[in-house]
Amino acid sequence: MLRGYYTAASGMLAQQRRQEALSNNMSNAYTPGYKADQGVMRAFPELLIERIEAKKIPVSEGLRVPLQTTVGSLNTGVYMQEAVPDFAQGDIQETGVATDMALVNGTMPDENGTLFFTTENEAGEVRFTRDGNFTVDGEGFLVTGNGNYILNQDGQPIQTNGIEFNVTDDGLVQLDEADIPLGIAYAANANDMVKEGNGLFRLADEGQALVNARNADGVEFSIRQKFLERSNVDPTTTMTEMMNTYRSFEMNQRVLKAYDQSMDKAVNEIGRLT
Repeated sequence: MLRGYYTAASGMLAQQRRQEALSNNMSNAYTPGYKADQGVMRAFPELLIERIEAKKIPVSEGLRVPLQTTVGSLNTGVYMQEAVPDFAQGDIQETGVATDMALVNGTMPDENGTLFFTTENEAGEVRFTRDGNFTVDGEGFLVTGNGNYILNQDGQPIQTNGIEFNVTDDGLVQLDEADIPLGIAYAANANDMVKEGNGLFRLADEGQALVNARNADGVEFSIRQKFLERSNVDPTTTMTEMMNTYRSFEMNQRVLKAYDQSMDKAVNEIGRLT
């Protein structure tokens, strides 16, 4: 009986966490470069149930030995192990703003490979993003909407001294004095990336580093100036999944209520002395 409580409760907690991930996706459906989270559900280890009973053996009628009979396996619950970002390419939308850039994936040598703009946060740490909604700060540096520097391929901030510049398809920022290549990083396995918020990603292993996409064999990409990559969240699909998750939560809630009513009868009615 008590095992049923834990099983139903674990189902409710798992659906609650999944609903939170879906709600976050929905709220970022129009955030440039946002990558939707997918909840990974796993079951707790199964239990093998056996019945132990005493039976007589033909050799001696008075002797009883315990015999085990397999009843079957029992699942003990479910949990949401993690939320994994989906790095599928989002739709490309024209904005007409010179500082907006869309990073378009081309050929990838690895099945799970993906590309990022390279940025530097306030602590001087290298971070990665797909959000090309850039701007120019008061000192003339190209920055993200949160003020993080956009880096070139040598890991240095890019100074444009205004918004009058062009970006070629291969990612060269054309200025009067020089052409500066944007720092485009290639991740052979996108699952190694961890979300940090504000559209930023970092490597799960801080000791590793992403490679320059221009030096990676078989990697092709293009940059489209005055365009943005939209979020890859599908609002219709996400809303449907949210409704299904809510119904699953309600079903587990009803099961928990049924167990509670059964326990109430067992304690207050069956166990009553008359």
